[in-house]
Amino acid sequence: MQNSFWQGQRVLVTGATGLVGSWLTKELLANGAKVTALTRDLSPQSELVLSGQYKQVQIIRGGLESYETVERAISQSECSSIIHLAAQAIVSTARRSPLLTFESNIRGTYHVLEAARIHRDYVKAVVFASSDKAYGAAPNLPYFEDMPLAGEQPYEVSKSCGDLICQSYYKSYSTPVAVARCGNIYGGGDLNFSRIIPGTIRSLLLGERPQIRSDGTFVRDYIYVKDTVQAYLSLAQAVYEGRCLGEAFNFSPERPVSVLELVKLIQEKMSAQHLKPVIEDKACGEIHSQYLDSTKATKLLKWKPQFSLEEGLAETIDWYREFLSYTGELAKTTVRR
Repeated sequence: MQNSFWQGQRVLVTGATGLVGSWLTKELLANGAKVTALTRDLSPQSELVLSGQYKQVQIIRGGLESYETVERAISQSECSSIIHLAAQAIVSTARRSPLLTFESNIRGTYHVLEAARIHRDYVKAVVFASSDKAYGAAPNLPYFEDMPLAGEQPYEVSKSCGDLICQSYYKSYSTPVAVARCGNIYGGGDLNFSRIIPGTIRSLLLGERPQIRSDGTFVRDYIYVKDTVQAYLSLAQAVYEGRCLGEAFNFSPERPVSVLELVKLIQEKMSAQHLKPVIEDKACGEIHSQYLDSTKATKLLKWKPQFSLEEGLAETIDWYREFLSYTGELAKTTVRR
């Protein structure tokens, strides 16, 4: 989706080789932006690397835990916009390793905001990738932006804290920041196969029964990565233009489904209904039901998802089929690139 606003803009993307970061960076490049990526590692299997577009990006290696690294990335790139995506994003990992999660997700966020404050002469917009998890468990759904942030488990708390720190920097220092809270993001390029969508697709492509960590009744909304990219870019542009400063926005297709419903849909699209899922029922410390209301984003940002769940899953399945052929897991000779 072409947008002349980004032509020539200098943009720093943290976590540029992750699921969202790869697709976001590709979209920025397609729109003529000059992108700097702050990344700990340059994964050879990330979509950004496989597409070859990493060659068009200035790469700065390092972790968010180092303020000097973050400040250097902002100073060196002289970026006008920062889209802060980098985080430890796996709920189960956060439960096992809370220190790692807090260091990355909380310390990393205030490092980005502090460096943006120091360089406010040219940093005009910061977008922080929060999550529906920041709300914690709520008795009434869907979540609205004015509901309290009440995370309890480590990952939830890390997002609640990052969210509140953003609000503090705006209210205390007028840092031009806004917060994006998305549901579960999916799409080609997510290599965390412990997640339900990539894990299920991979299992079915390999002729294996998919594994469901919970009892299958957990409810989420699932937002396609390309819709997520447009959400972040719409919000970043609004902040740059002096709109929506200090505000939070929910982004969701507003179609909550249970895990079992989701797996069934994937099975139908892959003609693999015979591979019955394994219900492990061992999920621990996870919120049972979460989904968001996106009325505010539709009204103020004119954002709406362009992909239905079926359309997003179809593209995602195609990506993994090609990827697993490329890696040899499907024992095919087709070369991806």
